[in-house]
Amino acid sequence: MDDTPAVRTLAEVLPTHEPPSPTTPFGRAARDFLYGEVWSRPGLSRRDRRWVTLTCVAAADSPQPIEDHVHAALASGDIGLEAMLEFVLHFAVYCGWPKASHVEGAIARQWDRLHRERGEQTPSWPQLSDDTLGPAAWDERFARGVEEFIDVNLTPAPPPNSPYRHAGILNFVFGHVWQRPGLTRRERRIVTVASVALDDSPVPLQTHVRAALHSGDLTKEEMDEIVLQFAAYYGFAKGEALADAVETAWASKAD
Repeated sequence: MDDTPAVRTLAEVLPTHEPPSPTTPFGRAARDFLYGEVWSRPGLSRRDRRWVTLTCVAAADSPQPIEDHVHAALASGDIGLEAMLEFVLHFAVYCGWPKASHVEGAIARQWDRLHRERGEQTPSWPQLSDDTLGPAAWDERFARGVEEFIDVNLTPAPPPNSPYRHAGILNFVFGHVWQRPGLTRRERRIVTVASVALDDSPVPLQTHVRAALHSGDLTKEEMDEIVLQFAAYYGFAKGEALADAVETAWASKAD
């Protein structure tokens, strides 16, 4: 049996996954590059790499990789159920509700599988209180949304002069989602950067990369690792666009 460092890393990242066959160019690259070099790099924690990877495979509509990576994240303990479910909501904002619905279904299936494999009864999902929805007073909610938008994006908030800005951006995305406690702001930035990079969204890409670096939530070295992880799972052409945005943002920080 192959016991190379790449295969050992694969066994840690996807413990139930068979090593790819080295008889094809794809198989050799998956074994030697993806697991032998990318996943084993020290610049990001395995949990951080999972956030990038989950975002990419979910957005790519890749049924089996979605199931595999959701199962591995839960089974390894790298990501708990509540954080995984919080990821679904954040992912829905930036990559769409239908794709998020599919990911949440995968979480339900793999949560059940994980406990069946252990011979355990599958625990119910957590019951959520309405208190987690934030302030019900509209004035307070919008004021907090404006503050959160500025804190996250490091730019002035847009005027509430369209349904997208009023109901969507200021009320829901920044008036609620970014303030939820289930993920750290740093983790939300990782998921968001990967999302806007794969969405072909030039302005949000520049804005979120710049804010992540200029805020200090992510270092340049961490962002470089995110670029590589992203490129491995969503393609080097889009990875190049993300890398360019990173270099532009970093150069403007130094000015």
